[in-house]
Amino acid sequence: AASMIALAPAVHAQWVVFDPSNYSQNILTAARTLEQINNQIRQLQNEAQTLTNQARNLTSLDFSALGELRAASSATNQLIQQGQGLAFNVAQMETDFRRLYPESYSAAISGTQMATDARTRWTHSLEALRTATKVQSQAVQNLASDERTLTDLVNRSQSATGVLQAMQATNQLLAVQSRQAMQSQLLQITQD
Repeated sequence: AASMIALAPAVHAQWVVFDPSNYSQNILTAARTLEQINNQIRQLQNEAQTLTNQARNLTSLDFSALGELRAASSATNQLIQQGQGLAFNVAQMETDFRRLYPESYSAAISGTQMATDARTRWTHSLEALRTATKVQSQAVQNLASDERTLTDLVNRSQSATGVLQAMQATNQLLAVQSRQAMQSQLLQITQD
């Protein structure tokens, strides 16, 4: 039994080594990394907001007054085209004017012809008055329609979500103003 030697396993103790400077460096590195990540998140949020603003600026106005403006202008033009009497065509008007309003009548022209010409002139005057009155009536109807259109466009312009909507509303407001100016010209022409 003496030959048995007890072999005892070797026991090694392990000690945890704590390096405070290495620990501090690791904390600083983690803090800087977290700060970089936060900066990247803020940058992505800013880019997302920029894209949202760009999309808002490119949003088209979902309203167009063009159809109403064309219809009103067309109605006024049709009234003028229906007007009888001296034509609003320069070449035709000049011919009719020379025939109906001669500088003088020769002795060969009968009193009946002069009376017929006077009657034709009176008819043309009556038709001119009728056309002017129709155009004025149409202008009054257009004013009510224009007021509704202007109110709608101003409201849409004031509530525009982006630059494109505001520009489109402004362009349509200018179109209403242009149509009203053209209508004023037509009224002046028919009155004259």
